[in-house]
Amino acid sequence: MGVAAIFLGVITLVWHDFNGWQRIDALGKGSQREILAYIVGAIEILAGLAVQWSRATRAGAITLTCVFSFFALLWIPRIIATPLVYDPWGNFFEQSSQVAGALIVYATVGRAKADRKPRLARLAYLLFAICVISFMLEQLISLSATASFVPKWIPPGQMFWAILTTIAFALAAIALLVERQSRLASRLTTAMIIGFGLLVWLPAPFANAHQLFNWAGNGVNLAIAGAAWIVADYLDPTDAR
Repeated sequence: MGVAAIFLGVITLVWHDFNGWQRIDALGKGSQREILAYIVGAIEILAGLAVQWSRATRAGAITLTCVFSFFALLWIPRIIATPLVYDPWGNFFEQSSQVAGALIVYATVGRAKADRKPRLARLAYLLFAICVISFMLEQLISLSATASFVPKWIPPGQMFWAILTTIAFALAAIALLVERQSRLASRLTTAMIIGFGLLVWLPAPFANAHQLFNWAGNGVNLAIAGAAWIVADYLDPTDAR
C-alpha cells in the first residue's frame, strides 16, 4: 500500500491535478486546486515512504488513513445527489477499502501478539468485507462495461470472466463476513485484483501514456490489492477459517 501511495502521489505531482477517483469538484479548476494537489501528492509520497520504514510505519499508516478517508468522504455529496446511481457508491467503497487497509496497519504494527487484533483493526476488517460486497455490485450492475475491460485475447470470452470475477467477489464477501475460509478468500481476492492490474491496467499507459486515468487506475488498483493483502496478513494463519 505504501508503494501505491507513492505512485499516486507522483502522478498527482506530474499532472498537477487529482485523478478521477479523487473528486475535488468543489475547488473547480484553478490555482487553489493545483496547490492542494501538490500538498496532497507530497503527503502521499512521504506517508508511503514512512510505511516502508519500521519506526515510522504507524505514522505513515494513520496519515494514509486520513488521506484515503478524505477522498472517500468527497464522494458523499454525489451519493446524496444521485442515490440511485451506483457509481458514486462504488467509488466511495473503493476509497474505503484503502482506508481499511491503512487502518489495520496502524492498529496492528508494533503490537504484542496477544493484542494483534484490537477493536480498531476488527472494524477495519469488517469495513473491507463490506467493500468487497461493493466490488461485486459494481461489476454486477455494469456487467457489460466490466466485460469490456477484459482483454479480448483471453479465452473463453470477456463476459465469461466478467461473470466469474463477479461471483468470486460475492463468495469472498460471504467468506469474510461469516469468517469461514476468510484468509484464503482474502488471498484469492488479492491475487484476482493483482491479475486485474497485470492484464487490464498495466497495459493501459502503453496504449495512451498521456491519459491520467490510465496511470491512476494502476495506482488505485495497486492500493486496493495492497489493502486485500493487508487483510490476509491480519488474519491469524492458525485460525480455523
